[in-house]
Amino acid sequence: MSTTSKKDKFIANFMKNPVADAIGQQQTVREEAFQALRELEFPTLKDEAWKYTRVAGILNKEFEVKEVENPALSENYLIPDLKVNRLVFINGKFQSELSEVIDSDLDIKTTAQARFENHDAVGGYLGSLTNHKNEIFTALNTAFNQTGAFVQIQKNKKPQFPVHIIDVTEGEGVTYQPRNLFVLEEGAELDIIHTIEGDNGQSFTNLVNEFVVKENAKASYYQVQRNGEKNNHIQTTQVYQAKNSRFKTGTYTFGGKLVRNNVNIAVDGENCETILNGAFLLNGKQHVDNHTFVDHLQPHCESHENYKGIIGGKATGVFNGKVLVRPDSQKINAFQSNQNILLTEQAEINSKPELEIYADDVKCSHGSTTGQMDEEALFYLMSRGMTKGDAMGLMIQAFAAESIDIVEIEPLKQWIESLVEERCKEIQD
Repeated sequence: MSTTSKKDKFIANFMKNPVADAIGQQQTVREEAFQALRELEFPTLKDEAWKYTRVAGILNKEFEVKEVENPALSENYLIPDLKVNRLVFINGKFQSELSEVIDSDLDIKTTAQARFENHDAVGGYLGSLTNHKNEIFTALNTAFNQTGAFVQIQKNKKPQFPVHIIDVTEGEGVTYQPRNLFVLEEGAELDIIHTIEGDNGQSFTNLVNEFVVKENAKASYYQVQRNGEKNNHIQTTQVYQAKNSRFKTGTYTFGGKLVRNNVNIAVDGENCETILNGAFLLNGKQHVDNHTFVDHLQPHCESHENYKGIIGGKATGVFNGKVLVRPDSQKINAFQSNQNILLTEQAEINSKPELEIYADDVKCSHGSTTGQMDEEALFYLMSRGMTKGDAMGLMIQAFAAESIDIVEIEPLKQWIESLVEERCKEIQD
């Protein structure tokens, strides 16, 4: 079977499913996405950006949108001791009875509802930041997305409580394509927590986030990925930063068969701060690919990036981080680091930090290290009475801690640390 016919068959799966209504500019964007799907091909290992990540296994499967008959929210999906504005989606369908908004003046709804109301922000921004004309998975989402979360924070406002989006996948052969839009007006602040949960059914989710962070605004986006062992998850987060803004993201990956995280940030104003952290703890035959791109379009900005990989079993990790400093973008401080620990001989990491600089008055650095557990430190801890498993767990937690320290919501930080501790035990089994 040819690649083209595989593509056509795969896309035909989504043609059977209803999509959200679109009018005006949104309909134009959708038509552009359909045109892109006709012209583009799914990536292969010959494509530089996908040279370590094979998506053929996804294309060979049949998926469909499936609703859950009796939706329920597991206590395991909630963050202890943390009050939040909660939006719950199960298999891509919004669950109003499981959701709760406790900030009375918070403009939060589904993107489908915002489209129906012809909301100005949705019409103006949804689809305006992403590369749906040239990137096939983004085009797929743009053409077939049904709903997602829409949050707009008005000028100089900050919700009292974070927004927690819970995306749950349940069942065999399930697919859905959420589209989330977050708009922060001038001086606004917002903390987003996004947790991805999945059972052990074969599934494919293709998620797109768009962030508009206007002048003097501050956004934090923390994501915890606990996909099931047969879940395939591709995600693109596209961010626009105006001057004097701050955007911070932390991506913590524990599960999934194949996970691809694309984070693209356009820093289009002076005096911006951009922080990207992540940790991925892999086991079995998991494959997790983190691709980041920070585009410094204006001078006098800082970006800091720190990803940690802990890889066991026969798992594979990929890190590709690129920082682009445009001409005339002087006084840029950009720092990028990827550090990895391989716990077995079969574990693998492919790391490629990149700097592309066209300005001369900058401070930029990047680095990547990969190694095994420090045997001397391990021996020392064991000599103090710790078992080998406990000693390894302690060292892994200490290694991952730096990437978690950016989390400013203390109950969330403690929860992520507890997940790292649990994952350490699983990796060693």
